[in-house]
Amino acid sequence: MKPTPTFTPQSPARWKAWLLTDTPVSRRQAALGLAYRRWRRFAANPLSMFGFAILLLLIVVAAIGPWIAPHDPLRQVLADRLLPPGSPSHWFGTDELGRDILSRLIYGSRLTLSIAILVVVVVVPIGLMIGTTAGFFGGWVDVVLMRITDVALAFPKIVLALAFAAALGPGVINAVIAISITAWPAYARLARAETLRLVNADFIHVARLQGASRLRILLRYIVPLCMSSVIVRATLDMAGIILTVAGLGFLGLGAQPPSPEWGFMVASGRNVLLDAWWVATLPGGAILLVSLAFNLLGDGLRDVFDPRHGD
Repeated sequence: MKPTPTFTPQSPARWKAWLLTDTPVSRRQAALGLAYRRWRRFAANPLSMFGFAILLLLIVVAAIGPWIAPHDPLRQVLADRLLPPGSPSHWFGTDELGRDILSRLIYGSRLTLSIAILVVVVVVPIGLMIGTTAGFFGGWVDVVLMRITDVALAFPKIVLALAFAAALGPGVINAVIAISITAWPAYARLARAETLRLVNADFIHVARLQGASRLRILLRYIVPLCMSSVIVRATLDMAGIILTVAGLGFLGLGAQPPSPEWGFMVASGRNVLLDAWWVATLPGGAILLVSLAFNLLGDGLRDVFDPRHGD
């Protein structure tokens, strides 16, 4: 049998037609066309693009922070303490110890983003594994795993995170562990619901009839199909994770001084809030802006991956 020839478009118009065709000639063309349709739907939402732009800027700033920070974020110059924003050498002013706030915000973005990403990297595989296993195997496995999940969900997340952080002691790693312990149940519940929806699908029955093992069906079909919903949930949860990280830092249970963590910066600025509003307001504004950006991005991704919308 003669193989189907592949078509490589040359002009932008032909590229667009090639991506949007209803009759793709290869799996590669179909995958690229699906990705392009989803990107167009995402880009059509200005709020989602705003959130995406803010987060892209945050990642760039965090990556090149040491090269763009105007000062050492830990350097104390008491002669320059509490300079207001707009000063020639300190655009965002200085704090009560004369440290440059802009430099501390830039370095703090690396710390805050790293903690949030570490939490997601830990909780997503755990929640996905527990949820898909419970939904796929059912029976006593489902009962045991979901009752453990229910117990974890019975406690308010912030209260439980504070309890674990206090028990483990202050520090970045302990903060990641404390937040991760409280964050995985929601992903387990979501993954279980998606698995129950997929487990009786026709293609799963076909895979069983062809002799695929239960482990292969779980890892090859169920887990990848649950990933899109879990990724959307993780994006929406990033805002809550950042607020929890800031809360732990504010209470002295997260990153320890002199680390330029945003929550700790807000806590240190509350003592001079009436005389120097910028010390606490600027890092608080950074927390607000990044949390809002993650929420907007998550809303856009949820619309893109919503199965009720056609691709």
